[in-house]
Amino acid sequence: MVRKKLQAWPRRILDIAAREIGHIAHMPIYLFCMIVFPIIIIIFFTSLMGEGLPQKLPCGVVDNDNTLVSRKLVHQLDAFQETDIVARFTSVNDARQAIQRGQIHAFIYIPKGTTAKLLAQRQPKISFYYSNVTLMAGSMLFKDLKTISTLGSATVGVAKLQMLGKSEHEIKAFLQPIVLDLHMIGNPWMNYNIYLSTIMIPGVLVLFMLLITAYSIGTELKFGRAHEWMRLSGNNIMVALAGKLFPQFMIFLSIFLGFEWYIYGHLGFPHPGGTTRLILMALLTVLSSQGFGVFIFGLLPSLRMSMSICSLWAVVGFSACGATYPLFAMDSMIEAVAQLIPLRHYYMIYRICIFNDYPLVDAWWNVVALVAFVISPMLTVRNLKRAMLEYVYIP
Repeated sequence: MVRKKLQAWPRRILDIAAREIGHIAHMPIYLFCMIVFPIIIIIFFTSLMGEGLPQKLPCGVVDNDNTLVSRKLVHQLDAFQETDIVARFTSVNDARQAIQRGQIHAFIYIPKGTTAKLLAQRQPKISFYYSNVTLMAGSMLFKDLKTISTLGSATVGVAKLQMLGKSEHEIKAFLQPIVLDLHMIGNPWMNYNIYLSTIMIPGVLVLFMLLITAYSIGTELKFGRAHEWMRLSGNNIMVALAGKLFPQFMIFLSIFLGFEWYIYGHLGFPHPGGTTRLILMALLTVLSSQGFGVFIFGLLPSLRMSMSICSLWAVVGFSACGATYPLFAMDSMIEAVAQLIPLRHYYMIYRICIFNDYPLVDAWWNVVALVAFVISPMLTVRNLKRAMLEYVYIP
């Protein structure tokens, strides 16, 4: 008897999968949330930062000194790739108002007498103001403004040392006693597209996977198809879930692998960890997201509540995964809760094994955590089965 049931499982799974394909084909929400929107998100994020760094950020100048030296400093600042001098102001107040209106992100103030004090070695002060409302723009302009202020003092120093008859080598040694040799590991281009697209896009894909998983199960109750679904599975909830989730798994896995090919193959993002780990990471991410979605619905067998929890959990993952702000610097409670978010473990595997090419064993805890998400429905399948057989949908 048990053997006959086991032999019937593959057939039942295929029947339910065919039924699910029919639902996917006839309900536009599946088409848009599983194929159209993910593709749009992939193209949008990778195109948004296609240049790697923001270019020609608007900056202003208040040059009350108006000498050859000050004009040269402004010209050098405008030559920087990230900075574009778009306005010149007569007062600091006018420039400040321009920042508040969003016309510029920063401005440099060169007071009158700066060149004279510089030549007399009286330490003149130049000021730069920047807005961090747009964090990246403010940080990039701050870097350029700080660089140009250093170059200004160095220019005068070079002229004085040349007048004293110092050689070029002696001048360099005096102005920069220690030479810095900087190496940016893994991303020498300082391409923000590599840093952000590799976590933002998977985060959005995880969001879609969680929502579609909860939605597809919840609609069985909403549209009164739960008893038919369970009948096709022989009242075996695991067979029912396998048949329902298999078509979604194949579509999401194809999208995720296509995303990885696009950014690592077509766009050339660095991935010294290799293709095998990328495929493994895609498999674990899709399966863990679907498993967690089933777990949430089994815990709260309500279409509205389960989708709300899934969306909340996925959105929190963007902040708690540690990609934009280190997790160890957050509150200990947030650090603990972050371990329950699939995106956190995806990011750690990517950072350790794909980006930095360490062995997979170094991320064993994160791999185990994703596997735990895959099997987490085992904790709530009884409640899920009871909901499908007994609950009545209440709008």
